[in-house]
Amino acid sequence: MGSWRNHVRARLQQRDLKEKLPFLGVFTSLSRLEDRFEIRSQILDDFQSKSLEHGRIEDVGTRLLHLQLRESEHLEKKLSQTVSDLTTVLNLKEAERHYWQSRMSQYRQEALTLARGSNTLKATLSEFEFTIECQSKELAALRVEQKALKEALAQARTEKERLLQRWMEEKMEEADRLNKYNDSQERWQHLAKKLKKQLRREIGKECVPIATSSSSDATGTCSPVIGRINTTDVHQGHPDHNPVSAAAKD
Repeated sequence: MGSWRNHVRARLQQRDLKEKLPFLGVFTSLSRLEDRFEIRSQILDDFQSKSLEHGRIEDVGTRLLHLQLRESEHLEKKLSQTVSDLTTVLNLKEAERHYWQSRMSQYRQEALTLARGSNTLKATLSEFEFTIECQSKELAALRVEQKALKEALAQARTEKERLLQRWMEEKMEEADRLNKYNDSQERWQHLAKKLKKQLRREIGKECVPIATSSSSDATGTCSPVIGRINTTDVHQGHPDHNPVSAAAKD
């Protein structure tokens, strides 16, 4: 893309060197000579018209002197106008220069203000970078601590599950022991009821002949027999069904 552009630019520069640059001085000199010729033609026409009005014919030297004088006057006016124009332009340029100097001083002040603000922002940025670095370190430490806490929490949950499982097993064993104890107690109570019934039947059989003799003696002899059977036959005749020994065995 840039090769053909460079080629065209080089060809245009060569054309300017060959066709335009050699004639720059010629065109400038021609324009000056044309201006001078117009001035002299105008001065000569004025001079001839004035000579005809006065009816005088002057020689060539006088004409040339008048022509040079008028040309000098015209050039002086033109130079004066040029000087005036240049003075005006110079004043404008001076005013513009003062304006741009004021703008430059204003821009300098703004640049100084911006430089101070930039330095402040750099210091603030450095503080923020230091704060971010510290917070990054704290965040890394907190992440490590969080990881350790997660591991401890997982271990605690595992320990909790293990303890809960162990507690459930112990409670199940305790429930089994309690059920066995309740079963033994029920069996013992059932057997005790049977023994009581049997004892009552036996006591009733023993008290029948005594009751035939006299009612007063029957009441006096039956009560100690009942007490003796309750204390001796139950504990001595059936030692295997003791509730305390049964509970201890279970």
